[in-house]
Amino acid sequence: MAKADILGDSLWDAYSDKVTTLMNNPLHQGELFQGEVEKRGHKLIVADFGAESCGDAVRLYWEIDPATDTIVNSKFKSFGCGTAIASSDVMTELCIGKTVQEAVKITNIDVELALRDTPDVPAVPPQKMHCSVMAYDVIKKAAGLYMGVDSESFEEEIIVCECARVSLGTLQEVIRLNDLHTIEEITDYTKAGGFCKSCIKPGGHEAREYYLVDILADTRREMDEEKMKAAADAQAEGGAKFEEMTLVQQIKAVDAIIDENVRQFLIMDGGNMEIIDIKKNDDYIDIYIRYLGACNGCASSATGTLYAIESTLKEKLSGNIRVLPI
Repeated sequence: MAKADILGDSLWDAYSDKVTTLMNNPLHQGELFQGEVEKRGHKLIVADFGAESCGDAVRLYWEIDPATDTIVNSKFKSFGCGTAIASSDVMTELCIGKTVQEAVKITNIDVELALRDTPDVPAVPPQKMHCSVMAYDVIKKAAGLYMGVDSESFEEEIIVCECARVSLGTLQEVIRLNDLHTIEEITDYTKAGGFCKSCIKPGGHEAREYYLVDILADTRREMDEEKMKAAADAQAEGGAKFEEMTLVQQIKAVDAIIDENVRQFLIMDGGNMEIIDIKKNDDYIDIYIRYLGACNGCASSATGTLYAIESTLKEKLSGNIRVLPI
């Protein structure tokens, strides 16, 4: 079946090639049978998990060598969408060759990262991110069955959203990896806050230690501080001037200045901006930007706002900077 037959054309670019390939041709889909496993002197574990948030379900088969606790073979059956099939397939692949104790450490973030074509581009659209959480949970279920303990005993993370079983570490990682700015984006990516909503902010139900609004604010603040430090470090290295920085250092430096001096005012007016590229020529260092939200198409974006951005960057970084909106 062609990729376009599974997804609407508008969603084509939202899925990695790896995801769409595994939707149609999973490598580890199937079953393992008790008799065959026992003939090899191994133990069969079969674990089922269903996600109430979307109705998908997965069955995980492990063939374990009891002498070493190593998962020598693994299969799965997935009852759900194509993304659930792809996530389950990669989850199964990640288990093979690991001990049960090692497999328990596989997280939904590991699954999603393994589905990416390139490290910085998410493998699935936000609303499908929760499929990798299901894979994470069924691993714990299988490990619990093998070791004779409750699967929750493997939970080292703090669960923030009980409805979607999303942990504090997962939330922080997803915010960072995907540069999320709103609670709505967090819910799209993880399903956290999409059901009873008590984890979003205080006042919903019983008091909680962690809320999405605080996690988002704290993580964004840490990200901003890291950007500022990276920019400061880049400039401090041997007294390097902006012109002498690498492209990555230049982008971080510009981002830090924009975050500190400009971005808050754009956001107040319902807009924002992003850096597209930085190119150096004989006369200028051209910084190409794209306006977002209300700034896109605003008359001031080509006059007053542009002048303010360019003046700030010239003052803070280099007088040779020229800012060009595209």
